[in-house]
Amino acid sequence: MIGKLVTFFFVGLIALVVGSIVLALFGLVFSVALSVAGFLLFKVAPIVLIGYLVVRFVTPKHKRLAAAEQRWIEN
Repeated sequence: MIGKLVTFFFVGLIALVVGSIVLALFGLVFSVALSVAGFLLFKVAPIVLIGYLVVRFVTPKHKRLAAAEQRWIEN
């Protein structure tokens, strides 16, 4: 009787330790994912947007290629 109670105690204790480790790893992965997403959204995306707008509006419009240039590209 006492042996079964001790066995149940240790099984429950091991289950709690393993569950705590699993939840801690899940929280760590979730936290890292949110940190990376926040960094990309608030640090990288504005720089990329500004670069895109500069390229889009400052550079001259597309020039038409001469027929000789077009043939050279296709060959």
